[in-house]
Order: sequence, then structure tokens, then C-alpha cells
Amino acid sequence: MTNINKGDLHILGTTIKLGESKEVNFNVANLHSSTPVNVPIIIERALKPGPTVLFTAGIHGDEVNGVEIVRQLIAKNINKPKCGTIMCMPVINIFGFINLTREFPDGRDLNRVFPGSPTGSLAGRVAHKLINDVIPNVDFIIDFHTGGSGRFNAPQLRFEKSNEELIALAKVFGAPFVLYSKNLSKSFRATCSKLGKPILLFEGGKSFHIDDVVTNSGVNGSKRILKHLGMLNTNIKSSKPRHDCVFIDDSKWIRAKYSGMFKASIHIGAYVLKGDVLGHITDPYGKFNYFVKAPNSGYIINVNEAPVVYQGDALFHISKKLKRVLS
Repeated sequence: MTNINKGDLHILGTTIKLGESKEVNFNVANLHSSTPVNVPIIIERALKPGPTVLFTAGIHGDEVNGVEIVRQLIAKNINKPKCGTIMCMPVINIFGFINLTREFPDGRDLNRVFPGSPTGSLAGRVAHKLINDVIPNVDFIIDFHTGGSGRFNAPQLRFEKSNEELIALAKVFGAPFVLYSKNLSKSFRATCSKLGKPILLFEGGKSFHIDDVVTNSGVNGSKRILKHLGMLNTNIKSSKPRHDCVFIDDSKWIRAKYSGMFKASIHIGAYVLKGDVLGHITDPYGKFNYFVKAPNSGYIINVNEAPVVYQGDALFHISKKLKRVLS
């Protein structure tokens, strides 16, 4: 992260000088009622030059916990840097956020259409505008997500294993877990990586839900990153992680063997031994009770909180190969 902007920042037709604060409109499109829809980008620049960090959330409109994390960064003035520039986009998929849906109105998943096209679908046009008008101005990105379909994720960071720069930054962030995962085709993360923009993807909680533990993990990790970069305002305190960070090389989903009513009996983030009971599936008539057991020892990093499941549904995400890193 060697880029340091010493002059004016030119973004979306607006010029922002060192020491200035501005809210810039990322114009998405109009509603069918002709009402314009804008996504605000909150930009804070210190007088002293430094890196430009972008915090994003809401690529999926139902992932409100990520939106809450970025909201707190703004509300608590964490986004006012001692040096450099901090940009915040709390809600990228404003259409999905308004309707509390994951997708865009065209039915597309924004996180599967990058880098997009200026003449493509609505989602593709927004992706193209983000990649071409915003991302060239930043040096580092933290993108906040949550689990979907009623599945609760333990706070975790995701990126490809071979990236030593991101490994070092993940240790600074201090999330309980780091899950090595390949960049998905046409995702925001994959596109930023191809452009040489380091990006940490944070996962935590589940859709339509705000969880204090997950929120605190995201906010505190962001403060540690900013402190590490010399950007955290001296008025903001940053604490060390209260736990070790577990780096997970491999993991697997435990899926429902039967359909029925489901209840987990293990807490998210717990370490279990092979054969431990994780939950059970029953039928509505009290005639059937199947115990879901751990196929191997490991950490439970995702739990399905749905009360009813079908055969084949993902119930638990359990680590296989891992390494503990002391905080």
C-alpha cells in the first residue's frame, strides 16, 4: 500500500482537497417513477497526505449487519483520518436495501456481474460505474458481508491463501477466523484483486439481522487496520483482539440427511470433537429424532438457524485444516 495522494481528489465530477469533507453522489439510476436514486459516498480527507481506504457494504441489499458496521464507522467519527483519505459506501445495492432483497430489480446478484458494462443490465451498469469511477481512486478496501438464507456466520475474513499482504493485514484486523477462499468469478473481490487493489472481505451474522458481537468485530477490526496504517485519529481508542485468530485452510459443509424441523445445539465459533452432537432433526409428529454429529474435529464457523430444513440443506460449516495465530 504505497500510493499516497498528496493533491486534490477528483471523483464523480467533484474535487476534494486535503482537509476537506464531502458527500458525493454515486448516481445509480432512476426509479420507474423517474425519481433519481443516488448512493452517497462519505469522503473524509486529512490535511496530511496518506493512503485512501474504502469501506463498502450492502452489495447484497438484505445484508444489513455490514451496513450497520459502516454506519458506526461514520457515526463514531472513526472515518475522520489522521492522515490520508477514508471513503465510506454503507449501501451499494440501494435498490435491494430499500426492498430488503439480495438482488437488483433485474433479478441479478450484483456480486456476480463485475466488472460490469456501461450498456448491460442495471446491475452490470452499477458494477461498471463502481469499478471505473470509484475504485481507481482507492488503495485498500474492506467489504462487509453477512451470511444468507438464515445461516449465521461467525465473524471472519476471506481472501486467497497466497496473498501475503492480506495475511499480514488480517492478523492486524483480528477477526476470530480467517477462511482462505478463492475469488469467485465476476465478484467485486475478484475484480478488485485483478486491478491490484488489496481487499479484505468480512463475513459475519446473517441477513435481515444486526448482531452486536459481529458489529463490534467489524468496527474494532477496522480501527486496528486504520491504526496500523497510521490513519486512526488520536481521539479514537483501539483495543487488541481478545482472542487468537484461527486461519482455516480447508472446511466443509455438514448437510441435512433428512428433512424436518431443525435445532442446533452448538454455539457459533465453538470447537467440537469428531462425533459430538451438533443438533437434531425431528418430524412434526414426535416419531423421528435424528442427531447431527461432527464428521471431524474443528471449529463451527456457520450455523443454520432455520427452524425447518430439507434434505441436503447446509446445516453447519466446520473447519478441517487450520492454524492458530496468537493475537
